[in-house]
Amino acid sequence: MTTFEGLPGAVAVSHLRVYDWPTEDGLRGGTPHLHLTCSEGYVVVAGSGCVQTLTSSGFQETPLAPGALVWFTPGTIHRLVNEDGLRIVVLMQNSGLPEAGDAVLTFAPRFLADPGLYREAATLPADGTEDEQACAARTRRDLAVQGFLALRRATEAGDPGPLAAFHKAAAELVRPRTADWRARWQQGAAAASRATGRHLDALARGEDTHLADARVHAEQPSSRARFGMCGRLDVYPG
Repeated sequence: MTTFEGLPGAVAVSHLRVYDWPTEDGLRGGTPHLHLTCSEGYVVVAGSGCVQTLTSSGFQETPLAPGALVWFTPGTIHRLVNEDGLRIVVLMQNSGLPEAGDAVLTFAPRFLADPGLYREAATLPADGTEDEQACAARTRRDLAVQGFLALRRATEAGDPGPLAAFHKAAAELVRPRTADWRARWQQGAAAASRATGRHLDALARGEDTHLADARVHAEQPSSRARFGMCGRLDVYPG
């Protein structure tokens, strides 16, 4: 009997050291963005800070300290703030789809209206030096912070229009990629769920043959200190 051998539930795990670069509002941290199909979770392992979130319900700050577990659903704009050496284990739904495309940064509307312009602003130089990648990541972060602060000001002033327009533009921006995302979901989370269903069916029939197929997996990070949206990432295959 086939058993799903990816990480439990087809989540992905990475280790994140949140950027400590200052921004225009005096805070240090990552790049505000949202995910369109995936939930994401944080387990704080060191340091302190908070995650700022913006939804149609308003702006919120959730403190982050060692031992904290925080997660949020698709559509939540989130911005990590690093107050003192914030380090997080990140849990990402759908085999890490959030880091593989299911994210839209909070750039100004002109970027979201032009896929080429958005891609240029959001993409880091693949063959760039460490300093070039850091500069590009910081520039990208600062553009997203500017857009985030504008969305926050409008929402707190009682104007839901800019946030609703951002949601619409983000959905349109990613629409051409949904077929690829569906394939990733089918091979990951959907396959994991189907495997559990087969195991339950077998146990209900009094069968236990899948237990003899047990396997143990161990991995080291497939890449270390990669420049991510919110900080330096150690990424595990999943």
